[in-house]
Amino acid sequence: MSQQHEDIKQNVTTLFNKVSGGYDHEAMRYFPFTADAIIHLLRPEPGSKVLDIATGTGAAAVAAAQVIGPTGRVQAIDLSDNMLDKAVGNVEKMALSNVDFHIMDAERLDFKSHYFDYAICSFAIFFLPDIPTAIKSWMRVLKPGGQLVFTIFADSAFMPMVKIFKQQLETYGIDFGSANWGILTTKEQCHALLEQAGATEIEIHEKQMGFHLNKASIWWDIICNSAMRGFVDQLSENRLAQFKQEHLKAVGELATDKGIWLDVLVYFATGKKQA
Repeated sequence: MSQQHEDIKQNVTTLFNKVSGGYDHEAMRYFPFTADAIIHLLRPEPGSKVLDIATGTGAAAVAAAQVIGPTGRVQAIDLSDNMLDKAVGNVEKMALSNVDFHIMDAERLDFKSHYFDYAICSFAIFFLPDIPTAIKSWMRVLKPGGQLVFTIFADSAFMPMVKIFKQQLETYGIDFGSANWGILTTKEQCHALLEQAGATEIEIHEKQMGFHLNKASIWWDIICNSAMRGFVDQLSENRLAQFKQEHLKAVGELATDKGIWLDVLVYFATGKKQA
């Protein structure tokens, strides 16, 4: 593993430690909605063993744990201590006792081979420096016939707000070049990654998780509580206030009588380990 890859992981971990407090913000309800959709797609049997990779605040882990019941078990991993603390709290709120949490690298799993019935990675795969290696690691720990699903945002997601966000921030000297922005956004890429990892029965599903924002400031809540926070945090306090004013003015101009449409088109990529 190169030092560059390790630096990327450390930067991502630091960022998610920072945003963990607001990651369950109502404006980002597409996360738990997607978690529920993943479980609806997989339909795991009671008693199943499930791996939740980069669990964040535990949305997919909670959804899986509720379905597989007390005879099943979820192993949920993340590199962010703060995210795991939030996830533990969310599991306790639901009075679930069948989830274990681990600080673990998604590219280097510490689980034995052929162990899990299902592996889930929701909205995290595009943060990984070596995606093909990660998927091979996930396939390794699946039982023969076990199923993997990962989710990504489609290239239309959060548009045109994200385009405006980038264009305006670039005028402030913020560089997006090394951010891997938009590295994985198409069905074709998802299919190719699963095929490369030796998966069978590959399917790519899509579902619109979007909704209308009744004011532009809700978009700012999403920025501040997601990975986009890493870009605005590079601005000084005065420049941040100026950028926020300019950006929300531009986003506000997108409003119709229904509000501001937040496109959250999600791709669900699934494949099975050779039986």
